[in-house]
Amino acid sequence: MMEVRLVCVGRLKEPFYIAAAEEYAKRLGAFCSLKVLEVPEERLPERPSPAQVEAALKKEAGRILEKLPSGGVFTALCVEGRQLSSPQWAAQIERWMVGGCSRLCLAIGGSCGLHGSVKERAALRLSMSPMTFPHHLARVMALEQLYRAFQINSGSAYHK
Repeated sequence: MMEVRLVCVGRLKEPFYIAAAEEYAKRLGAFCSLKVLEVPEERLPERPSPAQVEAALKKEAGRILEKLPSGGVFTALCVEGRQLSSPQWAAQIERWMVGGCSRLCLAIGGSCGLHGSVKERAALRLSMSPMTFPHHLARVMALEQLYRAFQINSGSAYHK
């Protein structure tokens, strides 16, 4: 069974995001061993300077990189990443698994995104959309797309 680690900057606070994330985590239990790890988001002033944003992202990057498992494949979710359809994402996961990968790790940044050092470590930079979403919603979307990918790969009718 594949180990999937989702490293997220920030904590979920809204009950509706928590409930949705818990539901997809429960569903994923049939397909993988899921670990959702949260790292603290750096606090920034109301109108941070570019230097303040860079310093905050660098601190968050250190926390993210500490959570990456040894071995496996790492994917960074970032706006400038590749956009894949759900079947393409499922096929990519399948290729990794057939190739012997038993660990998949994804990282979702905070409200300012991910530091370049995190993106550089990634085997895949993945964008969910050119649109901007709250990073808490991105967590739910990532979990749903992982669940959808495993459903596609199992031949289920979940993906129509």
